[in-house]
Amino acid sequence: MVGLRMKVFWAVVARFHQPAQVITTVFGVTIVLGTVLLSSPLATASGKPADWLTALFTATSAVCVNGLTVVDTATHWSAFGEAVIAVLIQVGGLGIMTLATVFTLLVSRRLGLRARLSAQAETRVLNGSDLRRVVGKVVLFNLTCEAVVGTVLTLRFVLGYGEPVGRGLYLGLFHAVSSFNNAGFALWPDSLVRFAADPWVCLTVAAAVIVGGLGYPVVFELRRSWRRPSRWSLLTRITLAVTAVLLAGGTLVFLVTEWTNPRTLGPLDEQGKLLASFFTAVMPRSAGFNSLDITQMHPSSWLVTELLMFVGGGSAGTAGGIKVTTLGLLTFIVWAELRGESRVNIGHRRLTEAAQRQAVSLTVLSVSLVALFTYVLLVLTPHSLDRVLFEVVSAFGTTGLSVGVASAVSPAAQVLLTLLMFVGRIGPLTLGSALALKERTRRYELPEEEVIVG
Repeated sequence: MVGLRMKVFWAVVARFHQPAQVITTVFGVTIVLGTVLLSSPLATASGKPADWLTALFTATSAVCVNGLTVVDTATHWSAFGEAVIAVLIQVGGLGIMTLATVFTLLVSRRLGLRARLSAQAETRVLNGSDLRRVVGKVVLFNLTCEAVVGTVLTLRFVLGYGEPVGRGLYLGLFHAVSSFNNAGFALWPDSLVRFAADPWVCLTVAAAVIVGGLGYPVVFELRRSWRRPSRWSLLTRITLAVTAVLLAGGTLVFLVTEWTNPRTLGPLDEQGKLLASFFTAVMPRSAGFNSLDITQMHPSSWLVTELLMFVGGGSAGTAGGIKVTTLGLLTFIVWAELRGESRVNIGHRRLTEAAQRQAVSLTVLSVSLVALFTYVLLVLTPHSLDRVLFEVVSAFGTTGLSVGVASAVSPAAQVLLTLLMFVGRIGPLTLGSALALKERTRRYELPEEEVIVG
């Protein structure tokens, strides 16, 4: 029966021309299923069915590993509802096509070409010949990391805060899934503010966010050759370098900006300030937890947070944004242009023209989407530009950090934020490819003409 269902599934998949179409469609179907489950009376603490918009917004946020909410997760949803959210986060983090490929392997022990291409597009595997092995490693690595993080958090909650073993285990596993998948859902109304000075909780969650956001290709390469940096690929070098710069720069900025703010870092000692600043710099990678009250931060800190959210984490990981790889490539493209070089060279490698076009196109599309949605929400809501822009960037970067706009806007504005979360998870280029009816290959070249730029 299961084998027949998988055959039917891939028969439906075969009707689409591009793997991107499959990914977009299945993510959408999963959101619909999650919405139906969260609309059930069993999913709410009150026993009353949640309205469709709240269920849709929450399901989209969970599947897109975003973390934005319009209701308090801990008080609005029942244990069943929280379990549904955790499952949706796990499914969204691993990727629908990865899970579908694993199930197909378990049933038939073989992959068709269409299934191989679809899973390859979701996991960003450059070589499809090793897809079966890679997908297995992705799932094993994901579950192992979540088990380790869940164990540490469980012990801390039980031994350090006196939680019963069952409750501590539940909290540990939920936040392990949420942190490693960069989702940012928390089971406390203040997120992790109560643990701002606790290194066991904050550093464990931060480590899970960083590792999950690096991207599977980078993690696997580091595991194989972490002692030989000279053999690292361009992807790994750029990802690690840009990540380190953003984390260090973000930590320094938050330390300087918020050091004397009595509503954020002010009450903490020096060690607590350093810990909270580092944690605050990590979370915009698209995790969404917060150990400081975001609404009380200075506007300059909001701006830095928005920039970090827009960039996000590594490629082929659980993070959102345009990715640190894109930022790194754009930096080298601009540097080559300033130097008047006709080719973009990074170290001892030359960047392909296709990669340059993709980096520029993705950034332009992303900026355009953020600008468009910001304008529309400004028209629909009474909130100021800085608050609306923060919420829009958070939704697009699948971050989940909020200044309270998402839960205080009209239903039409919440629908727009839901759409933006979906687009941010799928990616502008993937979504554009999925909407295209077919690829066009130009069989001739037109004559060149110079155009004045600037």
